[in-house]
Amino acid sequence: MAHETPSQQPRLSRQTIRKAILVVSFLLLPVTLFYISPIVILMGAAEGIATGSLLVFAALAVLSLGVSRFWCGWLCPMGAWQEICSPVMKHRVDGRRDRVKYGVTVLWLSLLAYLFIGAGGIRAVDPFYGTVNGVSITSSKTLVIVGVIFLALFAAAYLLGRRGFCRVLCPTAALMIAGRKIRNAVGWPALRLAADAGRCIGCERCTNACPMGLDVHGMVRDGKMESTECILCGECVDACPEGAVGYTWRGK
Repeated sequence: MAHETPSQQPRLSRQTIRKAILVVSFLLLPVTLFYISPIVILMGAAEGIATGSLLVFAALAVLSLGVSRFWCGWLCPMGAWQEICSPVMKHRVDGRRDRVKYGVTVLWLSLLAYLFIGAGGIRAVDPFYGTVNGVSITSSKTLVIVGVIFLALFAAAYLLGRRGFCRVLCPTAALMIAGRKIRNAVGWPALRLAADAGRCIGCERCTNACPMGLDVHGMVRDGKMESTECILCGECVDACPEGAVGYTWRGK
C-alpha cells in the first residue's frame, strides 16, 4: 500500500469534533456541574449570593444575541448525555410541548427573585459557591444525587423524544431563546443556518440527522431556516449530500 502524504490523510469531520467536545464536556461534570446548575443558583439566592452558575447563565443569555443556542449543540454536558443515549430514543418531540419550558422558566425566575428579595438582595458574588477547591462533586452523596439527575434526564428524553429535556424543560434554553428573539427583532449579524432550496433533492437526510427532531427538510423547502429550537450543531449541514444547507453570519 502506498504511503499517504499529509495532504491525503483523512481529516476529522465536523461532527466527530463536535461529539468529542460534548463527550469531554460530559466527562468534566465532576468539576463543572455546580457552574451550570439552576438548583445551585437557587441555593445561592437563598443566601443572597450570586453563584458561578448565575454568572454562566447570564453569559449564555448575552452570547445568545450572537450565536443563539450554540452552547446546546457544542458544549452542554446535559445535551451530551442525551446524545450519548440517543440510540434508544427514536421518536421526535411533539412540537406542541416546546412551550412547557417557558412556564418552567417563569416559575424558576419567580422563585429566584423571591429568594433574593428574602435574602436582602445580592449581597455577595461567589463564582465557586458550593464547590470544594473549585470541584463540584467531592462526595459519594453528591455523586448519588447527580446519578439521579441524569436518570431523570434520560427518562425525560426517552419519554418526550430526542433531546426532550432541551426542548421541553430546560430553563437555560428559554433564556437563550429570549436572546435570539431580541437578535431577530433587531436584525444584527449572527450565526445561523441558510439553505438553497433549489439544491434540495428531497432526501430528508437533514431531518433524520437533526438531534432536536426538527423538520429541517420542511424548513429548507419553505425557505425559513430560523428556528428557536435549532442548536446550530450542523448535523443537517453535514448530512445533506447536495450542500443545500450551510452556516452563515448575516443580518436579516
